[in-house]
Amino acid sequence: MDTSKNYKKTQLACYLAFVTQAICANFVPLLFITFHNIYDVSFGRLALISTCFFVTQLVVDFACTGIVDRFGYRICVIAAQVTSALGLAGLAFIPELCPSPYMGILICVVIYAIGSGLTEVLGSPIIEACPFENKEAMMSLLHSFYCWGSVAVILGSTAFFAIFGIENWKIMALIWAIVPLYNICNFITCPIEPLVEEGKSMTMVQLFRTKAFWIFIILMVCAGSSEISMAQWASAFAESALHVSKSVGDLMGPCGFAICMGVSRLLYGKFGERVDLTVFMMASGIMCLLCYLTAGLAGIPLLGLIGCALCGFSVGIMWPGSISISSHILPTGGTNLFAFLALAGDMGGAIGPYIVGSVSQSMNNNLQAGVLAGIGFPIVLVIAVVYIRKKFK
Repeated sequence: MDTSKNYKKTQLACYLAFVTQAICANFVPLLFITFHNIYDVSFGRLALISTCFFVTQLVVDFACTGIVDRFGYRICVIAAQVTSALGLAGLAFIPELCPSPYMGILICVVIYAIGSGLTEVLGSPIIEACPFENKEAMMSLLHSFYCWGSVAVILGSTAFFAIFGIENWKIMALIWAIVPLYNICNFITCPIEPLVEEGKSMTMVQLFRTKAFWIFIILMVCAGSSEISMAQWASAFAESALHVSKSVGDLMGPCGFAICMGVSRLLYGKFGERVDLTVFMMASGIMCLLCYLTAGLAGIPLLGLIGCALCGFSVGIMWPGSISISSHILPTGGTNLFAFLALAGDMGGAIGPYIVGSVSQSMNNNLQAGVLAGIGFPIVLVIAVVYIRKKFK
């Protein structure tokens, strides 16, 4: 590693960027009931808030294929922090300034979703371009901070609301906005290296003509589906399985899932150099399948909840591992590769939960039956990794 440059600062900046992404993804959903009560927003329109967030991310993922190489990583990643901060801080003011508070909320969501989408595309290649010795481990550590950010925003917000009251949620929004504001300074001053030498990056046409690229897209779709399907339904699963309150369900469901996922990424980041990544990915896929089967078939509620939580551990390496494998086999993929990988992961995150919810509804709102419908994602992921292992060794 070039000791003349402080790549630890780059590392810190990317870690905080992923924490910011977790804040953007998880803070507003904690306020859905509050928005329903104070702004009279229907549950149908509340559901559109999350849809708006992920659709904006998908658009940004695709747009990055042409934007990032033109303006450069530093400008774009600083823009990600600026828009994240503006969107979060705007929640405290914009809803009251708009004729419809709901429209004000959507405006803020779109603003910070732009930052979240940019972070998703830029964080991984910035770390990949740094001269760290074990790139796979560093990638896993990077993505673990999304998990710790999720835990922090759930626990921190829950504690704040318990102490100061839910009516002060606007203050909490301003507090969370401090994280990306501080991180702007980090990205202004930290070293950022080019991922691929100028003029040597693969074009979109070259990527589309490469068979391996489409295998990696399938891998990312399955990784996103396996992770987000259980993560999104974890709270409802906890409530329906143990018949606990929503606050307890949030702590036992999504928070437990996020902790297990973070531990998985942290462990691989620390000991990953001793383990073959493809072997770890295959083992994780098999464990994920077993967790889905346990959650979907267990007649004992607590056993089903354990399966739900351990699923977080099993999916931990899937997303960062897929990125590491793809960038290793296609080292000149550049920004286009990372943008399409993020796009595929988000598509999986949109498709998977929809399948689980649709199957649950068709089976008389049986959530366990819906969870069982998700077993196809880890199965296909394992098949894809086996193919990659044999084809590219």
